[in-house]
Amino acid sequence: MIRTLHAEWTKLRTLPGSAWSFLGVVAVTVALSVAFTASVDAADCVTAQGCHEDTTKLTLSGTWLGQAAVVVLAALVITNEHGTRMIQTTLAATPRRAVVLAAKAVVVAGVVLAAAVLGVSGSLLTGRFLLEGNGFTAANGYPPLSPAAEPTLRAAAGTVLYLVLVGLLSLGAGALLRDTAATITAVLTLFYVAPVAVQVVGDAQWRERLEKAAPTAGLAVQATRDLDRLPIGPWAGLGVLAAYAAGALLAGGAAFIRRDP
Repeated sequence: MIRTLHAEWTKLRTLPGSAWSFLGVVAVTVALSVAFTASVDAADCVTAQGCHEDTTKLTLSGTWLGQAAVVVLAALVITNEHGTRMIQTTLAATPRRAVVLAAKAVVVAGVVLAAAVLGVSGSLLTGRFLLEGNGFTAANGYPPLSPAAEPTLRAAAGTVLYLVLVGLLSLGAGALLRDTAATITAVLTLFYVAPVAVQVVGDAQWRERLEKAAPTAGLAVQATRDLDRLPIGPWAGLGVLAAYAAGALLAGGAAFIRRDP
């Protein structure tokens, strides 16, 4: 397994565009979080105390776009090999296909984890200064963001796990579909088009049910205020995404093991 892990890490490290995808996860997450955070000012509220802004969630909002870079990076780990037929060489060196897929999953999880930690940390750090400059101060009922605070720590750690699960889901989809464009399109549709479609559902009860069942329910983990108003709880939402990721890996793994390369 160690030898396979080393081989998969080497392939990912030398994969064209992998470094840019890694940097993209960090840069896009931080940049969009900065843009959203900078656009909110306590002076625009009737009273600073009456804003009811979830500042932690606001500073982590760049995850919404950063996940797209994760999808691309994770998909390429397996679909690129199918596209170039290098998967035959990989399986000749390691005939146990389950071991190959498991190694790919570990490598993807590790790389995405590193990128997510950097992106989340950068978002919280820049967000802390931007929020104070925009009037969200302790005097107005908004203590400075601190990982020492349980809600902020949970939101930050949960966001990192969210991105890792997105990567594993994309890897599983890639193993199932074996095509880069098809995999990226399918997963991005799941995370961007499906949530919009849910919002046009006329029946409020069904809309809430669909929101609870969508993989984007995992973003509920970023919320730190008014949790009773969420369609689903923070950890429960992340559990829904974990179920999607597990399902994708199981389906992709079954296809990877049974089909010809």
